Amino acid sequence: MRIDKWLWAGRFFKTRSLAAKECDLGRIQVNGQAAKPARDIKAGDMLRIKTAGGEFEVEVLQLSEIRGPAAVAQTLYRETDASLEARRKLAEERKALREFDLAPAARPNKRDRRAINRARGRF
Repeated sequence: MRIDKWLWAGRFFKTRSLAAKECDLGRIQVNGQAAKPARDIKAGDMLRIKTAGGEFEVEVLQLSEIRGPAAVAQTLYRETDASLEARRKLAEERKALREFDLAPAARPNKRDRRAINRARGRF
């Protein structure tokens, strides 16, 4: 089965073309090797998938060519414990950073924008 089709069926990507694009960019690895969209996978393969939601390390359990509900899609793979822990830790760090980020009271005025640009090294 093609890897781009499996990634789409497993709900890692919204469309099959997005899954193929990520394969072409080298963000998908099968057993430690970069994968092209047409690469065949089988049950037992280990995949490393880099998405905006994080980095997943999963073992392929089943193959499916149709995209079903999320509950069915989760039966296609098993995520490793290390991957789950790393994603959980990253989510906690993001949440902690939001607490320290103070939202401005209003939009910056002309003076504020100039100060921001100076701080960023723009003139």
